[in-house]
Amino acid sequence: MKNVKHVNVAGIDCGSDDLFLISGPCVIEEESMMMKTAERLKGIAAKLDLPLIFKSSFTKDNRSSLDYYQGPGIDEGLRILAKIKAELDLPVLTDIHYPKHAAPAAEVVDVIQIPAYLCMQTELITEAAKTGCVINVKHGQFIAPEGMIKPVQKIEAVGGDKIILTERGYTFGYNDLIVDPRSFFMLREVGYPVVFDVTHTIRKYGIPSKDPRGGTRQYLNVLARAGIAAGVDGLFVEAHPNPPDALCDAASQYYLDDLAEFLQPLIEIHRLVRKLPH
Repeated sequence: MKNVKHVNVAGIDCGSDDLFLISGPCVIEEESMMMKTAERLKGIAAKLDLPLIFKSSFTKDNRSSLDYYQGPGIDEGLRILAKIKAELDLPVLTDIHYPKHAAPAAEVVDVIQIPAYLCMQTELITEAAKTGCVINVKHGQFIAPEGMIKPVQKIEAVGGDKIILTERGYTFGYNDLIVDPRSFFMLREVGYPVVFDVTHTIRKYGIPSKDPRGGTRQYLNVLARAGIAAGVDGLFVEAHPNPPDALCDAASQYYLDDLAEFLQPLIEIHRLVRKLPH
């Protein structure tokens, strides 16, 4: 397995032999729920000795209907993320959709995420890279895994070298996403840490996210174990205290109460793959 460049996120050594976790609700909701969720996630991660980056979006600009919740917006969203970061001492990640969001987001977050839909948007990527933040680029559903060298080269061209690549499935357009295990190898060949966003891979597009048919949670265990066994560096799991009531991706977010039990065997597989002591 190719050695990758290590990327530091608030003391978390992404790309080392230690698995790390990116987790949180899909989109920022009511403040007290966000604080409680972040606190519980921190406790779960500490119990499992698993470095945590808290994730949530201040806006979701790719919702399939104007009737769906898009988030609180950049000002309120960043305020809540800043509070989580300060009061709980957690690194935070959020995605941006427009170049103008890069600079204000960088004042708060540790990682700026580029959505899969937008991974080839040159100005968006370069403005994010110019902030000096770590950039997590999601693998576009429409690009072969080796094609992710292109957005990486754009980031490097403006001086960025703190990059994470995230797999979240391929073949968008037929209301389904397929995870090809070869993609983990191909993405790692680019030279940066690779994360597996397992909860997004089970979304059934074209079906409202609150409809139970909008996600296939029964596949989460097998997909996550396959990704960890394939040698990814980090795991991305959107989690919510009560997913059926979530305002976004209700059918695919993981139940917070069950998260520790879900993660424990994945940690053990990762240690086995990396030949680490148990």
